[in-house]
This record gives sequence, structure tokens and C-alpha cells, in this order.
Amino acid sequence: MTLAVTKPVRAVGGFFAMSLDTFVLIFKPPLAWREYLLQSWFVARVSMLPALMMTLPYSVILTFIFNILLTEIGAGDFSGTGAAIGTVNQIAPIVTVLVVAGAGSTAMCADLGARTIREELDAMRVLGINPIQRLVVPRVLAATTIALALESAVTVVGLVGAFFFTVYIQHVSAGAFVTGLTTLTGLADVIVSLVKATLFGMAAGLIACYKGISVGGGPAGVGNAVNETVVFTFMVLFAINVVVTAVGIQFTVS
Repeated sequence: MTLAVTKPVRAVGGFFAMSLDTFVLIFKPPLAWREYLLQSWFVARVSMLPALMMTLPYSVILTFIFNILLTEIGAGDFSGTGAAIGTVNQIAPIVTVLVVAGAGSTAMCADLGARTIREELDAMRVLGINPIQRLVVPRVLAATTIALALESAVTVVGLVGAFFFTVYIQHVSAGAFVTGLTTLTGLADVIVSLVKATLFGMAAGLIACYKGISVGGGPAGVGNAVNETVVFTFMVLFAINVVVTAVGIQFTVS
């Protein structure tokens, strides 16, 4: 019973300790630029296409349902308003982190887990190299920056997909759709969405790195750590989404 209580408490403490070390070492030179660029390219390469492919059906379904409601009340010209609210505020940041967590972060966890069970991290410590600064910091920065960049691309693709579906399938005026985009969605909403994506990416990177460097139990432990990375990242995603959305509403709604 004691072990069942202390193990998760130690895990939470270890995660926050690693996160604090990571935030401190981000601003302490030298930064492993080569590792950062390699990880950024890897996360972007495995995440870009799945994120864009997921965005289109989400934005189209949202627009389709919203337009049916608007048509029933005779307000079809506001279709762009619903597309902008749904895509910018929710779909883009959530799709971004789902893909980054499901593709990029799991690969990071598996890589660090394999290094851990091969005792490479212990060898780095013996050589005087801090594995947090050498391996964790560039991966967390890569997940954060790629999530931010990917969110912008996903937003554009989602709005373009909603535009073509609304105009050519549901026969809504193109001018009315474009005009409605900025009716209720402004710069503040875009900033909140970018903050969400940044926090999502950072959380995904931190969780993946912690599970990777704390793995135990051999190859089976690596597989369990990868699965736990996805589960914990999704749990943190929804918690961050609720908090940031609630705070953002206070600044965006007059």
C-alpha cells in the first residue's frame, strides 16, 4: 500500500524536478544546436502531414453542422464566423498536440528510453556531460517550436478547407464567408491559440523526456513508457486547454 502511494508521488516530484532543471538550462549555454535542429526536423517531418490530414475532416464537420443550424435560422452568411471560432480556438491547437504527442513525443520517449536502458545517460554523467542539457533541452525546445509553427499551418489549412466546403458544397457566398471570419475572432483569439499550442508542445516534450530518462525494466519498460507518454500527454492537454480557454475568455470577451 505504501509503495502504491509513494511511487506516483515520486514520479510527480521527479517530473517537476526535471522540468525545473530543463527551464534553467534552456538559458544556460551551450545549447546543443545540432541536436535541436535534428529533433525539430524529425518532429516536423512526422507530424506535418498527419496534422493537416486530421484538420480537414474536423473543420469540415464543424462547418457542416454549424451551417445547418445557421441555415435553419436564416443566418447562413455567418458561416465564416463559426469556422473561425472553431478552427482558431479549439481545432488547430488540439489537433497539433494530438499529432505531436502521438508521433513526435513517442519517438522521443523511445529514443531516450533506449539510451537509458543501454546506460548511455550514465556514461554521459561519468564523462561530465549533463544529459538534461545535452538531450532533454533540445527535444523540449523542438517540440515547443514545432507545435507553435504547426498550429499556424493547421489553422490556415482548416480555414481554407472550410471555405471550399462551405462555398462549393453548401453554396454560401464566398464574400460573406470571408467577411464573417473576423466577426467574433480577432488577434487576441489567435494569440490565445498560439499560447495553447506552445504550452501543449512544451508539456508533450517534457512528459516524453521524463518518461524516457526514468524508464526501467528493460525493453518492455520502454514500450510501457511510450504508452504512458501518450496517455499522460492527452490528460495534460485537456487540463491545459480548460485553463487557458477560461483565462483567454477573460481577455477576449469584452
